[in-house]
Amino acid sequence: MAARLVDMSSDLRSLASMASDPASLSELLRSALASLANVVAYDLAVLFELDDETLRPRVAEGPLVGPAVAAHTLSLSQFPTIRRALRNRRPIALEHHHHASDEGDPFDGVLDLPHGHSCMVVPLCVADRDLGVITLDRSVCESYDAQTVELAAVYGQIVSLAMAFAEQSQILDRLRRQHREESRLLRASGGLSDAAGRIEASRNPAMRRAAELAKQVAAVRLPVLIQGETGAGKEVLARAIHEWSPRASRPFISLNCAAIPAHLVESELFGHVRGAFSGATRSRAGRFQTANGGTLLLDEIGDMPLATQAKLLRVLQESTFEPVGSDLSVRVDVRVVAATHVDLEAAVAAGRFREDLYYRLAAFPIQLPPLRDRREDLPTLADTLLGDLCSRTGRGPWRLAPAAEAALLAHDWPGNIRELAN
Repeated sequence: MAARLVDMSSDLRSLASMASDPASLSELLRSALASLANVVAYDLAVLFELDDETLRPRVAEGPLVGPAVAAHTLSLSQFPTIRRALRNRRPIALEHHHHASDEGDPFDGVLDLPHGHSCMVVPLCVADRDLGVITLDRSVCESYDAQTVELAAVYGQIVSLAMAFAEQSQILDRLRRQHREESRLLRASGGLSDAAGRIEASRNPAMRRAAELAKQVAAVRLPVLIQGETGAGKEVLARAIHEWSPRASRPFISLNCAAIPAHLVESELFGHVRGAFSGATRSRAGRFQTANGGTLLLDEIGDMPLATQAKLLRVLQESTFEPVGSDLSVRVDVRVVAATHVDLEAAVAAGRFREDLYYRLAAFPIQLPPLRDRREDLPTLADTLLGDLCSRTGRGPWRLAPAAEAALLAHDWPGNIRELAN
């Protein structure tokens, strides 16, 4: 007994060390089952995670492991003994009457084990939260003794704590990476501006109509498609929608799909795990994770690769995706605003843009007028841009001379506001 406890304490110290590494949860669980063999004999040990009312296998150890075990799920409604173990927070070693009842063994019909074989259910619980169970099966026809059940109970409690700690470490690590990425993107974009005020200051009827539409849609999560010429102010309108929305206190993140190499767009959007591709030396959150709870602007979406369009459609429909190189789904709450100068209907007809994605994005389209059609805004825009330049450089202030203002009003502005700013 003493030797078994020494083995157990050594193994649990190793598990506690692994639990502090947020990247090692799967390794933690596999090592937990392997080290459990030092104190409880088994031919099959499976750690099931609880998903609502269904137990799904996460890791398995022992000579009986196979594809059938990996695919086997358990419904709590069909296994009252497992439910009782979770409710009472105590392991249950199955006796002869359990095997003879309608409930049977968790692996009845999956494994060819003799009637009356050793079987135990060890609950994994933290506070009032049920994490799952460990099932232990052995081919010999005898029940686990009381001493072994007590050891399994202690082991299950500490493994539960290690699991919970590892999960919390993963959450904290994800939040740190999200915050780091959000800060990087905000620095790159120069921070937030009073986009809503700039849009509302327009005296142009078409621009004021666009602002009215933007205010209407800002309160809901509906995707928005902003269309207009390059440099017409699509990003400013997208920021205004964010600032008018209930998400204003959350991140506003943007991605220019035309400025990213095609093979990197998916990683930029959905992130990647370490080793997903050459040069991926660490995991990185994508724009969707960074924008979680807020708004994501997909600028120049007409240039997005077709393969990425399919994955984007799934996020819009299901709010889930898998980072590059990962098979684990990530759920996000992101409001998507798309912007383009491309005629997307023509792109759909030419096979360059998915029709189903277009109709999903175009649920609420807003058309921005070019600068040449809103010349009454030119003096105000110029004053605002000069004020921004003064703030950034510490020089000025400057005002337009009447002759300079007349020259601006006479220009045709093929590059729109971007040309004016430059």
